[in-house]
Amino acid sequence: MHVRQIAIFLENNPGRLADISHTLAVSNINIRALSLADTADFGILRLVVNDTDKAQKVLKEQGFTVGTTDVLAVEVPDKPGGLDSILQVVRTAALNVEYMYAFTKKSGETGILLFRFDDLAGAEQIFRAAKLKVLDGEEVHNL
Repeated sequence: MHVRQIAIFLENNPGRLADISHTLAVSNINIRALSLADTADFGILRLVVNDTDKAQKVLKEQGFTVGTTDVLAVEVPDKPGGLDSILQVVRTAALNVEYMYAFTKKSGETGILLFRFDDLAGAEQIFRAAKLKVLDGEEVHNL
């Protein structure tokens, strides 16, 4: 029940991010969530979109270096302490978070945390044992 995300390597040049957003827009691909991290020379843009395969194809056609990875999507109450409740489960289980990002599904009600763990299957079992809602890719891509 993992979510596929796209990882795009891009040079730190003006307009490169806009090139990606334009390519997706004209291809009728909707971005559900994103995270951008950078170094001095390049950035890594991680995207969850409504059509991962199509997005990967059109971005590659435009010359971008694109790969996919799986992340785990966990629903969280959108209220103070919501994030902490999830991270306490992570701490107790001694899970190693490689990275994470989040978005709000409905303000004041539900957020979604996207996690990359070194052991996704093990993390999923831990979240389910803690009675947390783990979303599958179809649920996230169709938001």
